[in-house]
Amino acid sequence: MHDTGPGHPPGEPAEAPRRPAGALEAEVLAVLRAAQVPLSPGQVRERLAIRPQGELSYSTVVTIMSRLHAKGLLARERAGRGFAYTPVDAASLAAGQMSRALDRGADRRAVLTSFVSGLSGRDTRLLRRLLADGEDAGQDRG
Repeated sequence: MHDTGPGHPPGEPAEAPRRPAGALEAEVLAVLRAAQVPLSPGQVRERLAIRPQGELSYSTVVTIMSRLHAKGLLARERAGRGFAYTPVDAASLAAGQMSRALDRGADRRAVLTSFVSGLSGRDTRLLRRLLADGEDAGQDRG
């Protein structure tokens, strides 16, 4: 005899175990990274269906992908009446997080000073080169 857990009627099969928090998001991201092309929620759902965890509803996949987009982890583009999604690369993700941190700070100078003071000498030199290149590019446009 197996234990069905508290509150579970005897004789009925237990529900499938729930995925750990974030596991489904990780699976969706893995599918999109492996595809290397934008995918619709329906296409992601099809690719997830071959996994041993079982099938998901279309609305569940749409919800997960919408949440990942809202978190800045996915980019989306119009595809017919819906959207096709791609994962955001790590550099763009980090840049977005830095921009949001600046936007939240009451004192931009203090936020930037704190950031720059934590950089290594190598990163400081790279940042100086990037800023100089940006100024040169701005002069070309002006």
